[in-house]
Amino acid sequence: RPILDMSYSRHFLDFQGSSIPSSMKKLVVTKLSQNFREAVTLQQDSPVPLPGDGDLLVRNRFVGINASDINYSAGRYDASVKPPFDIGFEGVGEVVALGLSASADYTVGQAVAYVKAGSFAEYTVVPARQAVPLPSVKPEFLTLMVSGATAYLSLKELGDLSEGEKVLVTAAAGGTGQFAVQLAKKAKCHVIGTCSSDEKGGFLKSIGCDRTINYKTENVEAVLRKDYPEGVDVVYESVGGKMFDLALNALAIKGRLIVIGFIAGYQNPTGLQPIKAELLPAKLLKKSASVRGFFLNHYLSDYKMALQHLLKMYERGDLVCEVDFGDMSPEGKFTGLESVFRAVDYMYMGKNIGKIVVELPHSVNSKL
Repeated sequence: RPILDMSYSRHFLDFQGSSIPSSMKKLVVTKLSQNFREAVTLQQDSPVPLPGDGDLLVRNRFVGINASDINYSAGRYDASVKPPFDIGFEGVGEVVALGLSASADYTVGQAVAYVKAGSFAEYTVVPARQAVPLPSVKPEFLTLMVSGATAYLSLKELGDLSEGEKVLVTAAAGGTGQFAVQLAKKAKCHVIGTCSSDEKGGFLKSIGCDRTINYKTENVEAVLRKDYPEGVDVVYESVGGKMFDLALNALAIKGRLIVIGFIAGYQNPTGLQPIKAELLPAKLLKKSASVRGFFLNHYLSDYKMALQHLLKMYERGDLVCEVDFGDMSPEGKFTGLESVFRAVDYMYMGKNIGKIVVELPHSVNSKL
């Protein structure tokens, strides 16, 4: 693969002792559909991309699964993007090559994480300014990139948490719910978490949740009415549909409901499940309450600060970053890009405890 500018090629740093292959596997959206298996194709021999002057070539070791992967494959985020396009939002790996400008801050072999479309691939080109240097390649760091940052920034910017307030977290044992629970506890709030199994309830108690509600065996509405007659002050809501209606009705005076997603509807053709929205103005007025949406892309100016804060918390041992590799799934651990399909199914079946991560093993003979 010739690089014409020879002054540049001297600085296109390859990892010693092993060559970067010319082709790789990656996942590509070839048809817009909310059915992930229908939308996405595993390509076996895509060319490995070359990093430009300010770029890193990252060999992905762990990639994160997000509920919104389905929204992306359905074309819901940017109607102008037409298939084929790359998919996957976040990865952790090591730098295996880089451009001249990028080499001012990074070196070959360095561990990095990033948030950028196209992580479901063996190699991804990442602009150096978007990369986050890490002390090592660990899947726990991946949990913070989207899920942790979403919980941190949404609660900080929109939650306005005060000591003693009651915070309800829906899908509390999931990838981002686990962080909302812990951060609300650190703010000295009383935390209630909904989940779908006693095993998840046990996990939630272990990270500080004061009251868990297993919605498969308990009536969430009845529990909230009985145990919290004055309502809850903040809801961190990612389920949508009936759960949104429940959460709205459970708000206290001046309550804040933060919408970070609505996973219950993502597999529908419209991406939504119906809610009883016609009563919304009256309900908000009656309680001086608010409903606010949070989308991480709109808070990128604060992103690095949030991530550094979370990384320090994790390294101090103040934050549990639960990773689910699918060891308990029918076909076992999520290993290799082909298992991304299974991992998405596993998430939508509500099986995961913590963040779902897929490991990408590399058989390349590397000295890294």
